[in-house]
Amino acid sequence: KNSWPPEEYVSRHTLHLFDFDSAGPPKHAWRRRLNSHANILKEFSITFMEAIKMVRLGIRLWSYVREEASHGRKAPIDPFTRESCKPSASQGVPLGGMGSGSMSRGFRGEFRQWQIVPGTCDSSPVMANQFSVKLSSSTCLLVDALFLIFVSRDSGNKKYASVLAPGRHEGLGKARDEGISSWGWNLSGQHSTYHALFPRAWTIYDGEPDPELKVSCRQISPFIPHNYKDTSLPTAVFVYTLVNTGRERAKVSLLFTWANSIGGVSHLSGDHVNEPFMTAKGNPPVTFAIAACETQNVNVTVLPCFGLTEGRSVTARQMWDKMMQDGQFDRQNFNSGPSMPSSPGETLCAAVSASAWVEPHGKYPGLDFCDIASIMRLAYNLFITDERPQHESNATRNFTLQCYRKTAVISVSGSCYPYYVFLVQRYTKFYGTSERAALNLAHDALTNYKRWEEEIEKWQSPILNDQRLPEWYKFTLFNELYFLVAGGTVWIDSSLPSTNVKNDQDSPEHAQKVDVKVTEAEVNRRHTTISEYSTTSGCNGSTGDGLKNNSDPAVTQNKRNSNNLSEHFKWQDQLDDHDDVGRFLYLEGVEYIMWNTYDVHFYASFALLDLFPKIELNIQRDFAKAVLSEDGRRVKFLAEGNYGIRKVRGAVPHDLGTHDPWNEMNAYNIHDTSKWKDLNPKFVLQVYRDFAATGDMQFGVDVWPAVRTAMEYMEQFDRDDDGLIENDGFPDQTYDTWTVHGVSAYCGCLWLAALQAAAAMAEQIGDKFFAETCKTKFCTAKSAFEKKLWNGSYFKYDSGSSSNSKSIQADQLAGQWYTASSGLAPLFDEFKIRSALQKIYDFNVMKVKGGRMGAVNGMHLNGKVDETCMQSREIWTGVTYAVAANMILAGMEKEAFATAEGIFIAGWSEEGFGYWFQTPEAWTMDGHFRSLIYMRPLAIWGMQWALSIPKAILDAPKVNMMDKILISPATFSLSLTETGVRKIANKAKCFGNSVLHCAC
Repeated sequence: KNSWPPEEYVSRHTLHLFDFDSAGPPKHAWRRRLNSHANILKEFSITFMEAIKMVRLGIRLWSYVREEASHGRKAPIDPFTRESCKPSASQGVPLGGMGSGSMSRGFRGEFRQWQIVPGTCDSSPVMANQFSVKLSSSTCLLVDALFLIFVSRDSGNKKYASVLAPGRHEGLGKARDEGISSWGWNLSGQHSTYHALFPRAWTIYDGEPDPELKVSCRQISPFIPHNYKDTSLPTAVFVYTLVNTGRERAKVSLLFTWANSIGGVSHLSGDHVNEPFMTAKGNPPVTFAIAACETQNVNVTVLPCFGLTEGRSVTARQMWDKMMQDGQFDRQNFNSGPSMPSSPGETLCAAVSASAWVEPHGKYPGLDFCDIASIMRLAYNLFITDERPQHESNATRNFTLQCYRKTAVISVSGSCYPYYVFLVQRYTKFYGTSERAALNLAHDALTNYKRWEEEIEKWQSPILNDQRLPEWYKFTLFNELYFLVAGGTVWIDSSLPSTNVKNDQDSPEHAQKVDVKVTEAEVNRRHTTISEYSTTSGCNGSTGDGLKNNSDPAVTQNKRNSNNLSEHFKWQDQLDDHDDVGRFLYLEGVEYIMWNTYDVHFYASFALLDLFPKIELNIQRDFAKAVLSEDGRRVKFLAEGNYGIRKVRGAVPHDLGTHDPWNEMNAYNIHDTSKWKDLNPKFVLQVYRDFAATGDMQFGVDVWPAVRTAMEYMEQFDRDDDGLIENDGFPDQTYDTWTVHGVSAYCGCLWLAALQAAAAMAEQIGDKFFAETCKTKFCTAKSAFEKKLWNGSYFKYDSGSSSNSKSIQADQLAGQWYTASSGLAPLFDEFKIRSALQKIYDFNVMKVKGGRMGAVNGMHLNGKVDETCMQSREIWTGVTYAVAANMILAGMEKEAFATAEGIFIAGWSEEGFGYWFQTPEAWTMDGHFRSLIYMRPLAIWGMQWALSIPKAILDAPKVNMMDKILISPATFSLSLTETGVRKIANKAKCFGNSVLHCAC
């Protein structure tokens, strides 16, 4: 199927009626009928042989998970704990901006996937939150943060009322109860459809529940590229458009109900308080808020408090009966003041109603609702550390958060009470941290949402109108961005004090002495002139060949002030208010709770670079600072049971942590990632790509010491002096169950690309000597790489002698992908690049269900899937997108879109497995998932990058890796200075004149 026109889901007549004010669904969108079956998703399982191989790891991991739980902490990887609510194919576009907490509204109308507290995700729907509609002749009503509709007509003969969600959900109870089961769950969904184009979604009720009333609900979130203010806001707006096709006037009341909850069972914790407000009267402030916009023709009323069981003055049944009878609440409710606090086990809810008369054959353009409370993570983010204030006892404590003028209690039991670290969220820079912030934010959202829509349409239109692109790609490209809202994102506006991590200020004797003199005041664009990059050798105080001494007093002063590299990393203090976009975190996935996992960010970062480049640069700055840091705390690595230190200087960390991000890095403890071979090259490649794309010379100057240190660190892994790094016979890269021996196609190709990127960046920064060194090493390394791995049609998995050494790896040209994406010269002859990609397409893609599932990671030449391990037989969604991007860059667009379409067919289409808006890291040949809601699928933006390479990349200075080499073969080592880089492996031989201390 090549197109999904709205006419297949909504009648042409209805589409014509909604052809104004953006009420109708867009031409390109992901679509479903509300009565579509939401099947339960199936999780992967390991084979018996895989279980045997992993039994020791499993035991150690089980012990680690229990130990963390005893300290009140959640392990970053916990395969043993399962959610009570099984995942299903019911997701929809999430609500809100980035980094302020999130929740999703499923395509059938329920609010679910709560992520209000960082690192926690509750997928269960809160069924008291709904929309409903009442008509005196037509009515619709919903519950979760429920929308409901009530319709009545002048004659009074017809009345309709329904929750705007199809069917009755499990756990609602009996219809005669006082709770929400007593409401009218009358929507079949047969004539109602959902249309998603992130960050907006449309639900069209085409004559449901009133045959003569057409209703459009438009969901809008402020996700706006390059807008670093509005995109941080924790709010969403729902705009309802009504069309009365009957002969009588219809009074339509839309009701929005909300449970006082932040997901899970928090609604039962007690001490919740609700209170009404009107912005014009300045009523008491609130933190969580739902609101509706009152106009001359729209009457807004509220029910500040109702309960789901008997005991409250108003129950859910009584609320429903009131709406059925009057279509609105009493105006005096606005003066009711705060409610009595709820008791433990009692759920407190609130409702906002907006009513309007719609004339016969008339249209009402908008009933506007705003939802803030449900998305806010309040004014703060919380992170748990092992440390505890001295005044805290070991007893159980209650930690309070304000919401709805209520206290959401987080009770933590155990012998060690966790200490919560507060970080002010970015949106508080604009709205403050008082309880009144939500009230003001609700007002602004209802005022500004039309401007948001204009900016969103301006961003999306060029891609949606590009006739060259397949339709499935257009809307999937935008919809995969859901992860930047629903992926546990945190966006703060404060700097962090350093606690346990050592940097160069602690050990100046290990600092590399570098001087970069900027001879022009303007350093933010690449035309700035940079002086020669001076490096003082740690060997007998001599100076490397070809370096110039500059007697300029300014340079001399720079040398005095540059004894430690940390001076180059005071970027948070140096940025002015215009450039300071705060600090940003996002999870590897909701099941792998680690912030900014770097080997995965390598794939996902194209989205941030394209849409929010300042955030992307700040992430790279964070990792650059981390490269030069060391954390000597002892850590047990679970794969082998050995011990090491948490963070080695010179090594790029796997992640920025879980419980204490930025300060307690490398939450991942399966393997010792200081021995991984892909992280450092990925850092160099990302930094150069970002440097070239943004033309930000100050960024380049800031991070260059870390880039050089990262390259020097990798020297220890070239054990035969052929210029190539070797893998160490364990899964020492992002495929962390897939063992590699000797030179590998994946890591070796990344290393070649990193040498080229480092050389190009060194030339532009002014470090000519290092540039020439990288060129020399590249020439020898490339020759060795091709000799060891090229077999005439593709690059073998590795140079070892194992049964899978000749496997065809889908990701074998990852380095070439980045080289081409950054405007650098190809790593290999065009024939070899296209031949390898064609082999991947013919085998890894087309031999798996005819290309309808994506690219399997490993494939044998006999056409059988490589089942060496769990990951070799998996299809990785993000890697498939990356392979497709690589194909586009190689001029193979037909194969590229056919490859990526397999992910759409298996994950997003109606005939697929149901992974929309929760794209997993991987699925097996039978479609069973591993790790839902994962970061790597954002790599689809690598495809868009390949289709429209930025002009800055195309115009960037080119480096000729075959230029005449100006240094002698005796100085081929990258590590020409003492940098304090910790060696973790011995080389077979020493480099000539190298000062890295190694045992021959």
